[in-house]
Amino acid sequence: MRTFTAAAAALLLSTSVASAAEIDPAVVFDMGGKFDKSFNEGVFNGVEKFKKETGISYREFEVTNETQREQALRRMAQRGADPVVGVGFAQAPAIEKVAKEFPDTRFAIIDAVVDLPNVRSVVFKEHEGSFLVGMIAALKSESGKVGFVGGMDIPLIRKFACGYEQGAKHVNGSAEVLQNMTGTTPAAWNDPTRGSELAKSQFGRGVDVVYAAAGGTGIGVYQTAKDSGKLAIGVDSNQNHLQPGTMLTSMLKRVDVAAYNAFKDANDGNWSAGIQVLGLAEDGVGWALDENNKDLISADIMAAVEAASADIVAGKLSVHDYMSDNSCTY
Repeated sequence: MRTFTAAAAALLLSTSVASAAEIDPAVVFDMGGKFDKSFNEGVFNGVEKFKKETGISYREFEVTNETQREQALRRMAQRGADPVVGVGFAQAPAIEKVAKEFPDTRFAIIDAVVDLPNVRSVVFKEHEGSFLVGMIAALKSESGKVGFVGGMDIPLIRKFACGYEQGAKHVNGSAEVLQNMTGTTPAAWNDPTRGSELAKSQFGRGVDVVYAAAGGTGIGVYQTAKDSGKLAIGVDSNQNHLQPGTMLTSMLKRVDVAAYNAFKDANDGNWSAGIQVLGLAEDGVGWALDENNKDLISADIMAAVEAASADIVAGKLSVHDYMSDNSCTY
């Protein structure tokens, strides 16, 4: 019996090693790069967590122009990478094409839906998280005017803005929400100078809290808020540490969890294709409270936001999704 047990243990060990060797994960970051301190970096944190926990390395590529997306995804599949994570809605057409060419390779896309049997699509209820930080902005504002700086002018970013405006007006019906988009091309995700200009313009019009959903462009917004003695709200990752005392909070979009789960599920044999929608109920979005902003968030603000969050999860409070009909209603 002792011999049998040892043999069985050896077999289990070899099977485990073989299973680990079979996964060769990869990630294709999008415009802005993996150190954009926002969306891409959130994904980077997720895949790094997987690497540290398992010891399994991953292939990676950082897209710097739009023509590289399809090339990078195809190259990963050709080299045997599996699963392959594509970061951002803009990679959807490329993933759809490449996933059809490599039906035995598993793909995941974050922020878009590709309806194929070998693709996992992860999307978020950004409007719910943005609603909460909109509440915080309006409750903290002394002027009654809050701002929003978006990156590329697309429905997804309008979804952030709409949720934010709903949250602000939920607690202050007369609140003014000034909105600007950085541009109409992917360069809008990495233009801190333009972000700074837009924030400065909003501050000049009376805004005292600004929310940036603009990738690397937000860095310019936050710096200008600090220089102007105003408050800013980060996005995607917890950005409170970037300008402590200036960052009122950050709207968390757990792209790190989406990326980590894509690798982990494949490694554990729990992979599934299809659509995953992550909102407040799934802990897919939220807001950040830590040592960098705890002095800015009063007990009353925290209680109001926690109550609203609970009501949203329970279905008692509905936040309109701009992408459902490309309108923003209250």
